Amino acid sequence: MAAITSSSLPASRKSLLKRTMTDSLSDLDASTPSTAAASPLLGSPRNSASSTSLSSMSELDAPAEDKPTYGKLIDTYGNEFEVPNFTIKDIRDAIPKHCLERSGLKGMMYVFRDILYLSATFYLFHNYVTPDIIPSKPVRVVLWGLYTFLQGLFGTGLWVLAHECGHQAFSPSRTFNNVVGWVLHSALLVPYFSWQMSHSKHHKATGNMERDMVFVPRTREQQATRLGRMAHELGELAEDTPIYTLTMLIAQQLFGWPNYLMTNVTGHNNHEKQREGRGKGKHNGLGGGVNHFDPSSPLYDNRDAFKVILSDIGILLTASALVYLSKTFGWSNMLVWYFLPYLWVNHWLVAITFLQHTDPTLPHYTAEEWNYVRGAAATIDREFGFIGRHLLHGIIETHVLHHYVSTIPFYNADEASEAIKPVMGKHYRSDTSEGPIGFIKAMYRCARMCQWVEPSEGAEKNGKGVLFFRNHNGIGPKPLSGEHFKN
Repeated sequence: MAAITSSSLPASRKSLLKRTMTDSLSDLDASTPSTAAASPLLGSPRNSASSTSLSSMSELDAPAEDKPTYGKLIDTYGNEFEVPNFTIKDIRDAIPKHCLERSGLKGMMYVFRDILYLSATFYLFHNYVTPDIIPSKPVRVVLWGLYTFLQGLFGTGLWVLAHECGHQAFSPSRTFNNVVGWVLHSALLVPYFSWQMSHSKHHKATGNMERDMVFVPRTREQQATRLGRMAHELGELAEDTPIYTLTMLIAQQLFGWPNYLMTNVTGHNNHEKQREGRGKGKHNGLGGGVNHFDPSSPLYDNRDAFKVILSDIGILLTASALVYLSKTFGWSNMLVWYFLPYLWVNHWLVAITFLQHTDPTLPHYTAEEWNYVRGAAATIDREFGFIGRHLLHGIIETHVLHHYVSTIPFYNADEASEAIKPVMGKHYRSDTSEGPIGFIKAMYRCARMCQWVEPSEGAEKNGKGVLFFRNHNGIGPKPLSGEHFKN
């Protein structure tokens, strides 16, 4: 496959790249640090140039002798990258105050709307997609397949509303948010409080190679080890076949979400550094003791055990109800009514999360070069048309804002997103080309282009802590050559 760079892309793609490069609060107690960036060792504050204080200086304000040196940073499309230099205060000051207003009544109206969609769809298919009304079995199979797809979308909508509850963006009441979120997420077999806590840590460390909690990419060395190669050999391997890429994508979409909950796959694996000694001897993977269901998991602190148990109770109640309904109405019926739509929900969650944090334009940072503003900017907005904005409550289209101020309810997110774009300038990332079709295409493109991260060839000093995706498929800038690995 020919290399894709900004100069070799077709005009339409170069236009898109130009837009993504140039134009195109969370709960402060739970998601947005208010003073300093947390230590990669213990999660405790440390004073550094990576301060996330609302009043912290940008690098432009620093004395000349303190300004970092980055060299030439190149993203996976071949575009030159500059490290963000605005502050979280700049972002917050740009957002109209009324965007922060939350209404529990309005939030519940959306909950009832999504439940109405689910109920009406079940009623229509259960009563009218029958042998008496539609004699053709193949036609009924196709229609029931459509049913599972639609219910998966409506279920994902409810998942997003529970996600709003987890960020305290649903209403001003923490108790109300947690009750609604616990009910909705439990009904979808999601451990509400357990996921809420790990997701909060993700927001606190987005893009941090040591502390992020989701879709942490492999380093060059880790990718080479996985393939049984030496690091200097990685860029010289034969490229993956398209069928291999598709197979890996399908596996990710089917099993990625439950695997993440049960084994913390794609999350960081630095559990030995967890305070209170909870991570000693534990690691990601089956049998590693790192999951969202065990009160002793190193994903949490000792004080969090009760919340993990509450989450497990919610899962057990739903599982019991599903077993009862399956025995009453038949497992085959429940497969179509609930379990296949559940797999669609899993698919959308993984696809959305993957494409929010994986893109050829996005960097990742070592602990020394990371700060909150940089990490939040290492996300991207996409477009999914009516489905994304209406059924999925804009979670795809306004994710960059969400990482800066997660307590803004989704119905105010478009206005707030527009308000922060002038502050972010060229650091704002979006890929809205082709709408929903472009979203689907991006999954394959990112799987081909974004295989591991490493420094740019022209990086200097601080720049070696700014990592970009590379691949051995011959797409984009070449990976580091073997010369870089000689002593």
